[in-house]
Amino acid sequence: MKHTALTDLHMALGAKMVPFAGFNMPVQYSGINDEHETVRNNVGVFDVSHMGEFILKGDHALDLVQKISSNDASKLHDGKVQYAYMPNEMGGIIDDFLVYRIDEKTYLLVVNASNIQKDWDWISQHNTFGVTLKNISDETSLLAVQGPKATEALTSLTEIDLPTMEYYTFAKGKFAGVENVLVSATGYTGAGGFEVYVANKDAKTVWGAIFEAGAPYGIKPIGLGARDTLRLEMGFCLYGNDIDDTTSPLEAGLGWVTKFSKDFVNAEGLKKQKETGPQHKLVGFEMVDRGIPRHGYTIVDADGHPIGHVTSGTQSPTLKKSIGLGYVPIAYAKEGTEIYIDIRNSNVKAVVVKPPFVK
Repeated sequence: MKHTALTDLHMALGAKMVPFAGFNMPVQYSGINDEHETVRNNVGVFDVSHMGEFILKGDHALDLVQKISSNDASKLHDGKVQYAYMPNEMGGIIDDFLVYRIDEKTYLLVVNASNIQKDWDWISQHNTFGVTLKNISDETSLLAVQGPKATEALTSLTEIDLPTMEYYTFAKGKFAGVENVLVSATGYTGAGGFEVYVANKDAKTVWGAIFEAGAPYGIKPIGLGARDTLRLEMGFCLYGNDIDDTTSPLEAGLGWVTKFSKDFVNAEGLKKQKETGPQHKLVGFEMVDRGIPRHGYTIVDADGHPIGHVTSGTQSPTLKKSIGLGYVPIAYAKEGTEIYIDIRNSNVKAVVVKPPFVK
C-alpha cells in the first residue's frame, strides 16, 4: 500500500486506517457523525493526497484537454476550474476530473486516486499533439479544508484573498510561509471551503499551521467516512460507485458537462444516445420505512420486480434518515415516485427525490 506524506501523523492522532485506492488512508478519527457535523457547522481538514495530478504543457495543451474532456475547456480563463469527465469509446466514463487553467499553455488535471494509471495511459494514448505531460501525483499533497468557518480559519495564513474567491476558481501564492501553494475553491462537501495543493516536503508544515490557525474555530481532522456521507448528502457522484467504465454519463446526469459544440472522444456516440433518449436515470431517493440502502442492493417495484440497483446509500447524519442514489428506468425517475429497496429479502419503501438532499 502507498502512504501519503501525512500517514504517520494520522496514526499518531488515533485515526482508523483502511486501504483505499491502493493507499493507507484515515477513514475516521472521532467518529463519522461527529466529523460530519464538524464540517457542516465549523471546519474540518481532509488529507486527500491520494488524488492524482497531471500537468499538461505546450502550444497544443488545450487541444489535448478538448479531445479527452467532455466539457469545453476553451471557456476557461487563468485561475478558473472546470468539472468534466473523460468518455470512453463504449459510452462509459474513464473518470470524472477537474481541469485547472494555469495559463494559456498549461493545464492541471486532478483525477481520482483509483484511476491515476488508467487516466495517464488514456491521456498519453490521445496525445498526438506533442504536449508535454508530467505526472506529479507522487510528489503532491492535497488538503481539503471544508466547512462554513474555513475562510475565517485560513485567512491569516495567506495573502491570497480567500473571502472573495469564487466557487471553481483558484490562485497561487504564499501559504503558511510556503511559496507557490495552489489554493482552490471547488469542494466535495457542499459546506464551502478550500483545497490546498503543496509539495510533500511542506505537507506537515502546512497541516500544522492550518490546525493552529483553526483551533479557535473548532477545527478537526476528518476521515474518508465523513467525506462520503457529506458528498452523498449533496448528491455528488463517486467514481466506482455511481459512475464507472460501463455507466452512461447522460444517464448519470452529466449532460450539463457534455458539450457537443466541440469534438471529443465518442462525441458522436453520446450525441446519438441523447437523441434517442436515455433508458435509465441516476436518481436520489429517501427511505420512507426503516432501513439503510447499500451499494449494490436491488431496487424493485411495488410487485417486487427488479428495476435497478443502489449505487450509494447511507444514514444521513444531517437529516437523520436514510438516503441513496441509484439507477432506475425513466418511468420510475420522476420526483415523488415510490420505489422499494430489497434489504435482506424485505422490500423497504423509498421515494424518489431531487438532490441535493441537504439544501
